[in-house]
Amino acid sequence: MKAFAYERAASPAEAAAAAARTPGAKFIAGGTNLLDLMKLEIETPAHLVDVNGLSLDTIENTEDGGLRIGALVRNTDLAADRRVRADWPLLSRALLAGASGQLRNRATTAGNLLQRTRCPYFYDTDQACNKRLPGSGCGALDGYSRQLAVIGTSPACIATHPSDMAVAMRALDAVVETVKPSGDTRRIALDDFYLAPGRTPHRETVLEAGELITAVVLPPPVGGVQVYRKVRDRASYAFALVSVAAIVQRDGSGCVAVGGVAHKPWRRAEADAALAQGAKAVAARLFEGATPTDDNRFKLVLAERTIAAALADAQETAA
Repeated sequence: MKAFAYERAASPAEAAAAAARTPGAKFIAGGTNLLDLMKLEIETPAHLVDVNGLSLDTIENTEDGGLRIGALVRNTDLAADRRVRADWPLLSRALLAGASGQLRNRATTAGNLLQRTRCPYFYDTDQACNKRLPGSGCGALDGYSRQLAVIGTSPACIATHPSDMAVAMRALDAVVETVKPSGDTRRIALDDFYLAPGRTPHRETVLEAGELITAVVLPPPVGGVQVYRKVRDRASYAFALVSVAAIVQRDGSGCVAVGGVAHKPWRRAEADAALAQGAKAVAARLFEGATPTDDNRFKLVLAERTIAAALADAQETAA
């Protein structure tokens, strides 16, 4: 691990300003992803701004009946919150499907969203990776790509976003709140938060230099039956090959977001509109234009079957 400077921030705006002063500075909270990458010298920030002392660790009701989740709320606490379990159970189930109990105890809401979109070639510093070293190439394109993206890719990157929580939040239409170094704040719909890889896969979100996530806001409860299904190679502590977050209303309407297939939680309005027609119709619209490799082509079939299982679960629960 390379040497770095360290400071603690006293307020969100101060944290943002401190990070902006040093090019390449990083915020640190739970550190469950960042510290691993620093040990491998994949991430080499010259300056760390510790935000753990900020008052961003509460879950509050909003005036319109939604929920504001502080950026520092730990995954375990969010999954166990009685309001989340009662009105947004999809989020609780997704959180409990992620990582391990020990990691969930440390991982934060903002940190979960900001996990690096990554693959084995990103971790291996002997391999080409445009995300790790822009312009170096992508070893995964001609390598082993079983776990990687089938849609939303580019010739520069086919990595997938690893978060389970983000998939549920996309289905729930979550909004990210931030503060900039200037002190200005903004709200970003989660669907707009992640950038497509394009030619610059090292730029993963729309956040500006020093911009700090302060909270994630859930709209008022949408009701219906909420289901989260995750298919992975082992029963715990594994990223999804395919995950499905589904919300199904009594009239057959609803939405589906899919994880493990793209650089961000994957959802399309035309797929939501086809929900009443069944999994095959939903999958056809979700994956229109997909560009799988020979190694991961099976994900298209797996996703359709997982969507079918999720919809069957919803029908059984509603019966």
